[in-house]
Amino acid sequence: MKEYFKVGKIAYEGPKSTNPLAFKYYNKDEVILGKPMHEHLKFAMSWWHTLCAKGSDQFGSNTMVRTFEATDPLQEAYQKVDAGFEFMDKLGIEYFCFHDRDLAPEMPTLKESNEALDKVSDYVLEKMKGTNIKCLWGTANCFNHKRYLAGAGTSPNADVFAYAAAQIKKAMDTTKKLGGKNYVFWGGREGYDTLLNTDVKQELDHYATLLTLARDYNKKSGLNAQLLIEPKPKEPTKHQYDFDVQTVLGFLRTYGLEKDFKMNIEANHATLAIHTFNHELNVARINGVLGSIDANQGDMLLGWDTDQFPTNLYDAILAMYEVLLNGGLGTGGLNFDAKVRRQSFTDEDLFISYIAGMDTFARGLRIAAKLLEDKVFENFKTERYASYKTGIGKKIADKKVTLEELSDYALAHDQIENASGRQEWLEAILNQYI
Repeated sequence: MKEYFKVGKIAYEGPKSTNPLAFKYYNKDEVILGKPMHEHLKFAMSWWHTLCAKGSDQFGSNTMVRTFEATDPLQEAYQKVDAGFEFMDKLGIEYFCFHDRDLAPEMPTLKESNEALDKVSDYVLEKMKGTNIKCLWGTANCFNHKRYLAGAGTSPNADVFAYAAAQIKKAMDTTKKLGGKNYVFWGGREGYDTLLNTDVKQELDHYATLLTLARDYNKKSGLNAQLLIEPKPKEPTKHQYDFDVQTVLGFLRTYGLEKDFKMNIEANHATLAIHTFNHELNVARINGVLGSIDANQGDMLLGWDTDQFPTNLYDAILAMYEVLLNGGLGTGGLNFDAKVRRQSFTDEDLFISYIAGMDTFARGLRIAAKLLEDKVFENFKTERYASYKTGIGKKIADKKVTLEELSDYALAHDQIENASGRQEWLEAILNQYI
């Protein structure tokens, strides 16, 4: 078997190591809060950015040449499988995620595209045998092709809706075939740019219909995966229907789908929604819909999805804090929806980037676990909201009070004293733990 990456297996060497091709913090078997690190951090390789991205952006062409490239797209698809499994083996990554068109190329007809996907996924299934590598989730690319210029499930063209449904069905079948435990819906182009040509109510109704059909097929087909929606604001349409967690929750509740879907949260998408990463995770967690994570980071100075590898330790700590409070991610994991920068074009850069991301979340896990064990923030919040444990506060919390009663209470207790929120002190404590 051809070796595509001239890099050896990546080992854990500890925080004092200066070897760029070694883990400093990700020690997969180290036990944190009763579980080995690799069970807390179910890292997944993104098929698209890792094996398909070539370094192009809005303003420039490809900068990367990969040894698994081929002139025939189908042959390249097979070589990507070999390269991907070699990459995961060398990094010790146990999961992968895919879009249907990542695995196999788009062909002239849907029938031919399905046949190509069958062939390549058969090969993936063979490669999985004898390894501990598993499929975390699958999804359908219903946004790249020009047929989806006005959306997929929200397209004004019923033929496009039907095509998207067929593509999703096939992607779900492929996810089942590869043993995937989750299936993701990324809206892509489910949104609009102007109301002058858009019937928003009809588009939302149609999108809900598509998700309902997919939910029913999930059960009927025996896939029984956790269905996930990935919120994404602004890009590529100006008004995305899946803007953030709260927007998606409102949509699901409107159409009675709130029990069928959880969220796949991406750090970079939180940035574009003008939220923090941990805000989106928190909103998902407290609503019982935190399902999986796209582990990357954005650039606060740029208004598009930069999909950078996560190296911000502060964000990783607060993200893992939410995950630990959630009791883990269930069937979900941490997928590196991240790509190397255009100037980082070597194979070695690809390994270094994954190592950096895995180390960042491993260190974040360690610190978050210590914060949780010491109940640093939880004790403070308990004290801050203590007024709701007794007296009028308990009546409010128990919903055993009237507006008239509250008015009478306020008239008798109108000299209010507030306590400090101590934000700076808490931030300083977080820095001490770092």
